[in-house]
Amino acid sequence: MSFTAPARTRPKTSTGAPWRPPRGLVYLVGVIPAAWILFLGFTNQLGANPIRTLEQELGIWTLRFLIATLTVTPLRDLFGINLLRYRRALGLLTFYYALMHLSAYLLLDYRLDFAAIGADIVKRPYITFGMLAFAILIPLALTSTDRAIRRLGKAWSRLHRWVYLAAAAAALHFVLVVKSWPLEPLIYAAIIAGLLGYRFLKKLRRRRPRAASA
Repeated sequence: MSFTAPARTRPKTSTGAPWRPPRGLVYLVGVIPAAWILFLGFTNQLGANPIRTLEQELGIWTLRFLIATLTVTPLRDLFGINLLRYRRALGLLTFYYALMHLSAYLLLDYRLDFAAIGADIVKRPYITFGMLAFAILIPLALTSTDRAIRRLGKAWSRLHRWVYLAAAAAALHFVLVVKSWPLEPLIYAAIIAGLLGYRFLKKLRRRRPRAASA
């Protein structure tokens, strides 16, 4: 049984090459949710607790872009849909939304009261996991350039595997942020668990032939 599938036929341009949307389009579409959320905020349409709603919406979109980033590899392996050229844009959008989410928390919710923020990180596990996820995303975003890939070599791939830990921490952050167990955070956590599980199984399958030939 194979986890791969033959590549699908794609529409071609007049030159014979498959037409692919430019990477810039991903960024353009990616900022639309943030622009809409900010518009709702400036027009007082974020409900009774606008700061909390702003934080939640930006956090949810962070998870959505993170999931989209992690979905690129399974789509290629299982369905022959190659979106690798857009993965960097999706990853950077994940970081930008995480930065906006954190900024809303630091600036609007706590007004840069670092003593209270530090106490919050220690006392509230969901804040701890959220900060962990963001801390991991920082070096990943900073090294998302062709120059960094060339300079780091194999270390670049090892560094960017930390995105899996960031995804797990982000999922726990969303699940624990609410006292009850609503369905939405569990769905996101299940999707992330499935994507991480797929990578684990893929790595396990790669090791088995090596062990058999040893």
